[in-house]
Amino acid sequence: MPKLSHYGKHGEVQMVDVSAKQVSTRTAKAHAFVKMKPRVVAAVRRLKNPKGNPLEIARIAGIAAAKRTAEWIPLCHPLPLTRIDVTATLCENGVELGSTVMATAQTGVEMEALVAVSAAALTVYDMCKALDKGMEITDIYLVEKTGGKSGDFRRDQGLRKNLPRKAPRSAKR
Repeated sequence: MPKLSHYGKHGEVQMVDVSAKQVSTRTAKAHAFVKMKPRVVAAVRRLKNPKGNPLEIARIAGIAAAKRTAEWIPLCHPLPLTRIDVTATLCENGVELGSTVMATAQTGVEMEALVAVSAAALTVYDMCKALDKGMEITDIYLVEKTGGKSGDFRRDQGLRKNLPRKAPRSAKR
């Protein structure tokens, strides 16, 4: 089993030294879901939300958050991100969020992708909480990553649980 890289010989927490790592193009994709009651989904579909369009604001929040991941996660390296794409899709039972992040760097962008969907999900919650404080943020996970010494990772489709039910095409935003 590989050792945890954020711990020194005596168990002290440390930022990983990546100075000897090769620079390569790294990508990561992440997923999150905000489960909503049908009446909240309907309000979002009609854009009758008291605070505006939560899907577009969530996308912007996810992009902004990915750029600041090193401020969210104490031992993350600040990275020169070259691409951040955040999607927000209205489904029958909530909002599905996805992110794709890229960088040419010495360390991966998994945390940036996960932070992007997390911030986007929190933004959807914030924008819709006036309609229902009981919404649930679920299924935050890494979908895939490429590049770097550890190689590629793709999440097994069988591991995805509670997949959102897609809304009819006309209801997507």
